[in-house]
Amino acid sequence: MTTTAQLVSVPTNIDLSRRQGNESEEAIAVNPTNPDNIVVLTNIQEGFSGLFLGVSFDGGQTWSRRIIADGATINDGLGDGCCDPSLSFDRYGNLFVSYLYNLENVVPVLLSTDGGMTLHVIANIPKPPKPPGTKGGDRHGEFRFVDQETIVTGEGSVWVVFNGGGPMVATGAPVSGLGQVGSFIPAEVIPGTNNCTYGDIAVGPGGKVMNVCTLTETGQGGGKIFVNVDPDGLGPALFGDRVFVASTHVGGFNFIPAQAERSVDAEPGLAWDRTGRQHNGRVYLVYTLEEKNGSDDTNIYVRYSDDSGTTWSAPVRVNDDTGTNSQFMPKIAIDPTSGHIAVVWYDSRNDLGTGGTGDTNGVPNDDAQFWGAFSSDGTSFTPSLQISAGTSNSHDSGNGIDYGDYTGLAYYGGVAHPSWSDNSNSTGDNPDGTLKKLDIYTAAVAG
Repeated sequence: MTTTAQLVSVPTNIDLSRRQGNESEEAIAVNPTNPDNIVVLTNIQEGFSGLFLGVSFDGGQTWSRRIIADGATINDGLGDGCCDPSLSFDRYGNLFVSYLYNLENVVPVLLSTDGGMTLHVIANIPKPPKPPGTKGGDRHGEFRFVDQETIVTGEGSVWVVFNGGGPMVATGAPVSGLGQVGSFIPAEVIPGTNNCTYGDIAVGPGGKVMNVCTLTETGQGGGKIFVNVDPDGLGPALFGDRVFVASTHVGGFNFIPAQAERSVDAEPGLAWDRTGRQHNGRVYLVYTLEEKNGSDDTNIYVRYSDDSGTTWSAPVRVNDDTGTNSQFMPKIAIDPTSGHIAVVWYDSRNDLGTGGTGDTNGVPNDDAQFWGAFSSDGTSFTPSLQISAGTSNSHDSGNGIDYGDYTGLAYYGGVAHPSWSDNSNSTGDNPDGTLKKLDIYTAAVAG
């Protein structure tokens, strides 16, 4: 890959949800045993429970669509699904799924062996018991709830990480083949992560596991990113002490015009190279940085580590605009066939409040498009590519959480598959019309 290649055309956009009402916080995964098999899972706004599931077997051109886990009218055995969906295919073609329940303080793990057409719960992960005699404010923190879980696969394992109402909690299970999943190891509290949230997890060569999270979950400033590493994954060693990586000026609930109701966090994400190629073992970290606290000038940065998170490279800015408008909610993914990385994000660069294709209402910096870029090694990126054909305004959707907390991205065989919330109606098939409710869009982006 050459990082100077000019990518100029907007890829074909597909409204994959095409339903009335809002969908947001999307997860997407591509099946490595059949790359035409793509699965998307998202929140829905309507009702008490339920998630929207889309499954494609032709590379995203057509989709089967249904609501799952509504806990009431749909007898699918998947409980009362609330939100925060996460997906991961492994090399055997197992699809692992997780989300949050509305009522239970456990995190479900679902398995599909047929590309997402059928799902069943294989585990419900509880928070570990609070050690006897501990109190709030100690290294274990208060166990009050579960929040924003992430599920990943790699090296013959599946891992789940979530915020345990104070500290981050992680657990994993061995996987030996299609449908062959062992028991999850006891959930572990990750050291030094009390009040560290909005995390991610990645599996590295040899089964190492890394967690990333942002310390302080509220506020217009602050925001320090830390990582912890388990050196042997499912082995007897535990996660080590936290390592500081970066300050972001984004502490979580950092309000910007394009996310005026929900706000944004730094949304750090990990991608670990296990390809056996030149940069095998390199782990990449993406995050949002506000250049000056309270300025709304947020940009997307990537760092990498070649020593399993002990030390990190200098930051490289991914978005290439020269203005001070907001970029936010990044997602990173690595192509396991090449080791190249893709990064996508919402971008307000074209909303100057003066009309034109990037402005819907004459107000600067409150509209957003979806953009992306590629890199072969994390040291430089291709010119930024506009992925969404239209411009969206989350406030007009009435979604309450704007675009949500995160976006979706899968990358395989030289093609990135992002998913994002969009009410531009650029494809003309949103049943709610233009600048109304948010539908889930996707595209196949070569890079």
